Amino acid sequence: MNWTWNLRSRDGGMNGLEFARATTAGGFSRVLVHAAPARLQVEVVAEDDSVVVRADSDRDGDYSPITLLQLDGGTVTRSEVWPDAAMQGLPVLLPGGEVGVLTAWEHAEDHSWWRWSVEFSNHTGRPSDWQPPGQQMQR
Repeated sequence: MNWTWNLRSRDGGMNGLEFARATTAGGFSRVLVHAAPARLQVEVVAEDDSVVVRADSDRDGDYSPITLLQLDGGTVTRSEVWPDAAMQGLPVLLPGGEVGVLTAWEHAEDHSWWRWSVEFSNHTGRPSDWQPPGQQMQR
C-alpha cells in the first residue's frame, strides 16, 4: 500500500505553506527530507485514506541540509543529520514532492561542504509498494 506524505511549513500564511506532497511505498518508518522547514507539519496517509501519523515536528538545534523523520506509532521524531552509510537506501523527500533513494553521501568534517547522490525511478500507474529490480531500499 502506497503512502502519501503531506509536509507543510507552519510558517507563512494562516495555514502555512505546502512544502512537499510525495508518494512512497508504505511501511517506511524512516525517511530523509532535504531542506526541511524549521516548523514542519507531517501527515502520512495510506491509500485507503487512513491516517498513519499526523504531528508537528519542529527543528531543535542547528540546521542540516538533511532531516531524518522517524515514525513510531502515532509519533514523529525529527533529527537534523549528516547522513552516513547506514542511511543509504532510505527515501529522500524533496521540496515539491519528488522522492528519490539516497545512494551516496559525503561531507567535510566541519560541514563546510557536502556531496550526495539520489536515485530516481517511477512506474506508470504507481502500483503499490513498487520498486525497480535491484534497487537497494531500507524500511
